[in-house]
Amino acid sequence: MISSYVPILVLFVFAGLFAGAFLGISALLGPKKKSHAGDSIYECGPAPVGGARERFSVKFFLVAILFILFDIEVVFLFPWAILFRQFVNEGMGLFVFVEMAVFLVILVLGYIFVWRKRALDWR
Repeated sequence: MISSYVPILVLFVFAGLFAGAFLGISALLGPKKKSHAGDSIYECGPAPVGGARERFSVKFFLVAILFILFDIEVVFLFPWAILFRQFVNEGMGLFVFVEMAVFLVILVLGYIFVWRKRALDWR
């Protein structure tokens, strides 16, 4: 039973050695002198404006949560699509198809509800 965990242990050891080796190489070969430009905050080009403690609108977070929610729901389509042919061969194709159709209808209704409530407008 313990022997089945050996590959996982080997993977963790290899990952640790790999990360440590590249951190060590970057410490040895990387630039050593500090500069004002190197210590400054980088935000995709423009200079930072305002403090780090600015408040964001709650709608911003609502859009992020809705994106994650719908993204996770769509991820359930991949295993279903992969196994659908197997279900058809076992005679359960219509049942599984109707089940996924109901799931997609609920997903679309939720999307329409969110769209009508203007929850996706975070400006």
